[in-house]
Amino acid sequence: MMRKIAVGAMLAIAASSLIWTQPVFSAAAPTVVRKVLMQQDVPNGAQLAVVSVEIPVGGREGRHTHSGPLIVYVQEGALTLDYEGKPTVTYKVGETFFVESGKIHEGINNGAVPIKALASFVTPKGAALTTQVP
Repeated sequence: MMRKIAVGAMLAIAASSLIWTQPVFSAAAPTVVRKVLMQQDVPNGAQLAVVSVEIPVGGREGRHTHSGPLIVYVQEGALTLDYEGKPTVTYKVGETFFVESGKIHEGINNGAVPIKALASFVTPKGAALTTQVP
C-alpha cells in the first residue's frame, strides 16, 4: 500500500513547484543537489517525500542511508548505484530501482551528462530523509 502511495505521488507531482533546495556536498566531487518537491504525512505515523535529485558529471552522493524505503526513477543520464551487499548496477533513462531502509548506498555519475532523477521516500514522521555514512 505504501509503495502505491509513493509511486502515485511521485508521478502526480513531478511538475510541482519547488519548496526548498538542499545541496549535498561530497569532498572530492561536484555538488549534488536535492530539491524537495513535496512532503506529506501519511497513515501509520509515516511521511512521504518526493525529491528531485541532480548529480553533475563526475559527481557522487557520498555513502548514505535512509530511514525508510526509497524508490528512484531516472529521468536523464545514467545513474550508477553502489549498494551494500549487491553488485554495482547502472540505471538508464526510464528505469527505476528500490533501496531498502537502512542499506548503505551511493549514486554516482560516471557518464558524460548530468543525472536527473525523482526519488520517493516513505519515512517515519520527523526522521531525516538522508543520513551520510563515513
